[in-house]
Amino acid sequence: MVLTLDYFCAIVSSTLRMCAPLLYCSLAAAICSKAKVFNISMEGTMMAAAFFSIVANYYTHSVFLSVLAGVASGVIVSLIVGFFIVRLNASPVVVGMAVNTMMVGVTTYLMYIIFGTKGVFTDPSLVGLPKITIPFAEKLPTLAAMLSGLTAIDYLSFVMAIAVYIFLYKTVAGFHVRAIGINDAAARSLGTPVERYQYATIGFAGVLCGLAGVLLSMGSVTLFIQNITSGRGYIAMAANNLGKSHPIGVLVSSLFFGCCQALGNFLQNTSLKGQITASIPYAATIIALVIFSVEKRRAKNKKIRKAMQNANKN
Repeated sequence: MVLTLDYFCAIVSSTLRMCAPLLYCSLAAAICSKAKVFNISMEGTMMAAAFFSIVANYYTHSVFLSVLAGVASGVIVSLIVGFFIVRLNASPVVVGMAVNTMMVGVTTYLMYIIFGTKGVFTDPSLVGLPKITIPFAEKLPTLAAMLSGLTAIDYLSFVMAIAVYIFLYKTVAGFHVRAIGINDAAARSLGTPVERYQYATIGFAGVLCGLAGVLLSMGSVTLFIQNITSGRGYIAMAANNLGKSHPIGVLVSSLFFGCCQALGNFLQNTSLKGQITASIPYAATIIALVIFSVEKRRAKNKKIRKAMQNANKN
């Protein structure tokens, strides 16, 4: 394998495509974390959105209605999760894992009931998301190659990261969300409607996961595969932890994991075995989390030592 400019541009393009679904889910995890909601149901929410967008696509042949169906299904699943977590005070881990597991079975069963097939569904009548070409990029062949194959929803993911940052750190409503995450009891004592904000953040997380699911089933390819998410929801949780629930940090960590997935796909054309290349994103997740934990513990110990030194001086 020779690393040429064309090969490098293809890797960058693939990284951006792989990054977008992860970025949406990571932002969903980040905004839920800021509102003190431990949401691990992104995997199931994304899968529901991917399936129902294909169902709407098959019957309507409309990209707009397909995206709307995917986002709506994501919001519905997220609000159900929010009802159990916020209203019934159920365990977030149990609820999240139940939704993730249930969606695998539900989508598989409905795929057989609706389409009469198992494993994979595709049809020539399905309409994919249109690819967007930026006008000024056409004058720069290298940039055009890097941005090739991207849809409007891919570009929107990066805009959404900036928008979430502005919302959380530059608006009053974002301040209330962060205050709930810091101390929900204190925020409630000041008159902040904590449950309302938590429901709103979970619903918005459903929108983000819905867009991620639409990208999986209508982005690079237009089809639905059983368990199409392939653990991306859990990788998004790792990206959120690495980014410390900050939108810009989440953007950087999502790019890292997207690059790992892109490299895994490209290395399938080499002499490496498929099992090794397929495990690259998951191995990168484990390594990154280990490094993050070590650095976090080191920083904590350094802070403790500094505090003890100041106490001894006094």
